[in-house]
Amino acid sequence: MRKASVRDLRYRFSEVERLLQEGENIEITKRKRVIAHLMPLASHAPDHRPDFMARLRAIYGAKMLKVSGAELLARERNGY
Repeated sequence: MRKASVRDLRYRFSEVERLLQEGENIEITKRKRVIAHLMPLASHAPDHRPDFMARLRAIYGAKMLKVSGAELLARERNGY
């Protein structure tokens, strides 16, 4: 466990932040007495994105539209 003084937090926070990002626990001291413990947040796995194409295939199967979505949008915008 690393130690950092209140003064280090004030004047060298970037170094303390880097240590936290590397997973270090840090004891904060004031007048050589420990007053707090800083711990990095537990890293979480990246958010899982659903497979939208698999959902569409499950709902509609192999059906193909006669008109593409881009064509439908162009018609709507042009007022066909």
